[in-house]
Amino acid sequence: MLITPEYVFKDVTHITPEFLAQKGIRALVLDIDNTLTGDRSQELPPEVAQWLDTMKNAGVRLTIVSNGSEKRVRPFAQKLGLAYLSRSAKPLSFAMMVAQRRMGVKRREMAMVGDQLYTDRLAAALYGIPGLMVVPRGPDLNSGVVLKRKWEKRHWQQYYDRGGKTL
Repeated sequence: MLITPEYVFKDVTHITPEFLAQKGIRALVLDIDNTLTGDRSQELPPEVAQWLDTMKNAGVRLTIVSNGSEKRVRPFAQKLGLAYLSRSAKPLSFAMMVAQRRMGVKRREMAMVGDQLYTDRLAAALYGIPGLMVVPRGPDLNSGVVLKRKWEKRHWQQYYDRGGKTL
């Protein structure tokens, strides 16, 4: 259960303030690549920009936590006006702890949003918060991620086998 998804969304934009409120979630830790934008892209799709505004207007606190380099993460986060942690070493919990403290919420009030089970979902599980998984926005450009995607397939299937739906 550490890797099998709890929730799967077709896209980050399908996560609503109402869903979060139902779960008592007031803060989101956000991955970048293939979650908010395409892999290695600095461009934010307009629908994701609108989603971020909706979340901010609903009072949801947001922080980017990425395994990407400072050079990759900083300009993206600054364009969005979001706090960030780069080279976060997900699935280890250190960055999750820092993000929680920065956002000023209790652990039970936060969730991780990402596309990879072995980094984002496992980081959420190890930190004891929900993982809100999204279908990747595009192809993976990193060979290590391509390999992990093959290993992830059985965990995705376990989610659907137990009746999980793409929200």
